[in-house]
Amino acid sequence: MSVRSTRSGNRPRVRTGLEVLARERPRWLRGRRIGLLMHPASVTADLVSARDVVRRVCGDALRALFGPQHGFAGEKQDNMIESGHGVDPELGIPVHSLYSETRSPTPEMLEDIDVLLVDLQDVGTRVYTFEWTTALALEACAAAGKEVVVLDRPNPLGGEALEGNLIREGYTSFVGLYPVPMRHGLTLGELAALVNLRMAGGDGGAVERSDGVAVRCPGRCALRVVPMEGWRRRMLFPDTGLPWVLPSPNMPTFETAVVYPGQVLLEGTNVSEGRGTTRPFEIFGAPWIDLARVRARFARRRLPGVVLRDHAFEPTFHKWAGRVCRGFQLHVTDRAAFRPYATTLALLQDIMAEHRDQFAWKQPPYEYVTDRLPIDVLIGDPAVREGVESGVDLRRLERSWRREIDAFRKESLAVRLYR
Repeated sequence: MSVRSTRSGNRPRVRTGLEVLARERPRWLRGRRIGLLMHPASVTADLVSARDVVRRVCGDALRALFGPQHGFAGEKQDNMIESGHGVDPELGIPVHSLYSETRSPTPEMLEDIDVLLVDLQDVGTRVYTFEWTTALALEACAAAGKEVVVLDRPNPLGGEALEGNLIREGYTSFVGLYPVPMRHGLTLGELAALVNLRMAGGDGGAVERSDGVAVRCPGRCALRVVPMEGWRRRMLFPDTGLPWVLPSPNMPTFETAVVYPGQVLLEGTNVSEGRGTTRPFEIFGAPWIDLARVRARFARRRLPGVVLRDHAFEPTFHKWAGRVCRGFQLHVTDRAAFRPYATTLALLQDIMAEHRDQFAWKQPPYEYVTDRLPIDVLIGDPAVREGVESGVDLRRLERSWRREIDAFRKESLAVRLYR
C-alpha cells in the first residue's frame, strides 16, 4: 500500500517541484548532464527519493550527487560536523559534500555536469544553512557557466509572516550570506531568485515563465525554478498534505520548525537548546535555572500563542550531557499569533536577569566564524544582543525593524511565485 493511499486515498494538496519535473520531463533537460543537490527530505509524496526520481527521468545523464550540512544521508547528528565525499554504491557516481573543506561546489565538482538540480526542504529560517548552500551553488555555477534549477518545496512556516532584524554589514556568514529577516516567508526557489537578483546588483526584473514547467529568474546565474502546484502563502506545512521527513537530524517534526526561528539563538549560549533529547528546540534549559522565577518574569510579558511547561531533561550529548537540566517545553497554542523570534529574545532576557552569574554567551568559533560571538553571528546584529543584555524594552526593539522588514517584503514581491 502506498503512503498516499493511506491518507484517505486523497492526493496531497501540494505537488512539489520534484513531482512536477517527473511528470513533465521538460525539454530543457534533454541531452544535458545533471547534478543533484539533495538530502533525506528530498522525496515525493510517496516517499520516493529524488535520487531515484531524477535517475528515472534522466537515466545515465545523472552524473553527480551533492549533499549539504549533516551529510548526503543526513547522518551527522550535531551541527558544525563536516562530512566527507564518496561514491554512490549503486550508481557509481561521485557524491560531493558541500559541508567539508568547501561549502561551495568547486570547478572540478561541476566539470562533468551542465545543470545542477537543487531539491532541498528548507524550514523558512535565515540561519538554516541549506539556503546558503544553495546561494553558494548559484555563485559557483554562475562562474562556471552552469545552470541551476531549483525544484521548489513549501516553506513550512507559510509565506506571509516575517519576523526579525536583517543582517548588518560585516555580519554575514554561512548562517546568513544576504540580509534577510530571521523568518523570511519565502520558499527556497523564491529565495534563490532573490539572491540571484542581488548577485547581479539587484537591478534585474521579476521572475518570468519560460514554459509550463519552470520560471526563469534573471540575475547573474542561469537560474530556473520549477514551482509547486497547489501551494498558497497562507499554508503551513500540515496544510500541504505532504509527509514530514527530517530535513536535518534535529528537525524531527513540524512543531520543531515552528519554534526554530527563535530557539536557534540558544546555540549561542550555555543554555541547552535540547540537542540530545527527542524534542530539540522545543525543550530547553540548564542545571542552574530557577523555573519559578523565570516563569514568573515571562508570564508578565503576556506573549501570545505559547505556554511554558516545566520540563526536566538529561541530554545524551551536546551541552550538559549527562546532567539533569531544569527547563521548559514550549507549547505553541496559536501558530498564527506566536512570534518565535520575539519569544526567545524575551526568554533570553529573563534568564539573564535571573541568572547573571551562571548565564554565558558561547565563545567562538561558530560556523567558521572565529572573531565574533556566536550569538552575534546568529542574530546578525550585535545591537540586538546588547539590547537583550541591557534589559531594553523588546517591543521597542521590534518596532525599530519594521521599516527594513517592509522594505524586504516589497523587494521580495518581484520573486514571489505563489499567491
